[in-house]
Amino acid sequence: MNGKKIHEEAILRPERFQSIDLGDKSVYETAFGHVLRKVDEGMKDFASPFIYPGPNSVNGRYEGTEYYSWTNSFWTGLVWLCYEMTGDDKYRSFAEKQIEAYYDRRMKHRIETDNHDIGFVYTLSCTAAYKLTGNEAAKQLSLQAAELLADRFLEKAGVIQTHGSLDDPELRGNFIVDCSMNVPLLFWANQIAPNQRCYHAGYTHMKQVMKHSVRESAAAYHLCKLDDRGLLRKVEAGQGWSIDGCWSRGQSWLMYGFPLAYRYTGDDSFIDTARKVSHYFLNRLPEDDVCCWDLCFTDGSELRDSSAAAIASCGLLELAGHLKEEPALQELYRKAAYGIVRSLSENYTTAGAPQSNGILAHAVYSYFYGMGVDESCIWGDYFYAEALVRILRDWKSYW
Repeated sequence: MNGKKIHEEAILRPERFQSIDLGDKSVYETAFGHVLRKVDEGMKDFASPFIYPGPNSVNGRYEGTEYYSWTNSFWTGLVWLCYEMTGDDKYRSFAEKQIEAYYDRRMKHRIETDNHDIGFVYTLSCTAAYKLTGNEAAKQLSLQAAELLADRFLEKAGVIQTHGSLDDPELRGNFIVDCSMNVPLLFWANQIAPNQRCYHAGYTHMKQVMKHSVRESAAAYHLCKLDDRGLLRKVEAGQGWSIDGCWSRGQSWLMYGFPLAYRYTGDDSFIDTARKVSHYFLNRLPEDDVCCWDLCFTDGSELRDSSAAAIASCGLLELAGHLKEEPALQELYRKAAYGIVRSLSENYTTAGAPQSNGILAHAVYSYFYGMGVDESCIWGDYFYAEALVRILRDWKSYW
């Protein structure tokens, strides 16, 4: 770690979560009913298997697009969650029809497959399909995707490059914390068809994330640039408020990515770091437990990012699942996650906005680029639904 020691803050107000009743699931069952209604509506709006909701709503409504972006699979993943919760074949049929798009429109013609987000794209569409139904074609697509993701690993730098040509000197060695959620595809591929290349790329990348993306304070940098020796050239705030701030969605990617890396590798340093980044996040929540878009804003006066809160709740539940030897801490993380999801369900959904075809309102895609500001974001909808499924049943992860 080059002598760097990541600080672990004590959770400052653990009592704020103590009133959460882990046994009362009624609020969450009602909340998932809203998810089902909105997904049913979306299945009418986006009936074509080649049309997806855009990354964010515009004036409360998602517009359909044929563009193949990093966000498409969150819609497919939402449909798979509904199938898993209901057993209704209409969801399975809808999601399986989309698999053709992930083959023909992406894999076959290599459309938007030259970036790290191929992990998002194939995990929630094809890996989920294989895990739920045994779909062999979907499994093979995910294994091919894992190989393409491993191709982006730079051995000397030790990271998976985010975007662009691996020979571009301006982009070479760039990586962002978002990739922490793409890496599980590599670990899964190694389990299905032992592949040391995939495992090595995923494990080494996450070690570099821990080394460079996580500051001594346990706050995340969004973007890091490494040279060919694996040495840090530059850090950037990326979508965060400033280099001294902490982009809340970036922090939540790490809160989820590190415990997933632990699940596949058993490396205790990942679970240890997951605790530290999670404590940093929890200590900066406003009173209603839903984070602002940057964690430097703690009084609730700035725009919230409900999507970051949803991701964080999933990360906390994943983290809690690995702490059976520490029941008090496990319960605290679970209560914090339940509290965040309860607040989202009571104050941040589109239940009071029937004109909206989104699920979770008040998210922020990119504050500085003016994209999806105070709108629904499709990944927020997905992770909110995933958190509800995690709470309501013994969920077998797609990741």
